[in-house]
Amino acid sequence: MSNEFLQDAFQVASIVVSVLLIGMVLLQVKGGGLAGLLGGDAGGGIARTRRGLEKTLFNITIGLAIAFLAISIFSVVVFPS
Repeated sequence: MSNEFLQDAFQVASIVVSVLLIGMVLLQVKGGGLAGLLGGDAGGGIARTRRGLEKTLFNITIGLAIAFLAISIFSVVVFPS
């Protein structure tokens, strides 16, 4: 495989993972309206445990964040500008 092909593959992987990460974060937004999106406390300050689908989305988000970080670091180390 050529160096350009690998570099393009890492760029595509980075874009795909970043879009998926954005989607996962948006799916987890709690509260309604703009206050919920901007970090407003619509829940009254009550902490609750994640369960079921909410916990699964949270774990997938963590996995995607780690994957994005790993792809980014690997791309910088292997393909310096």
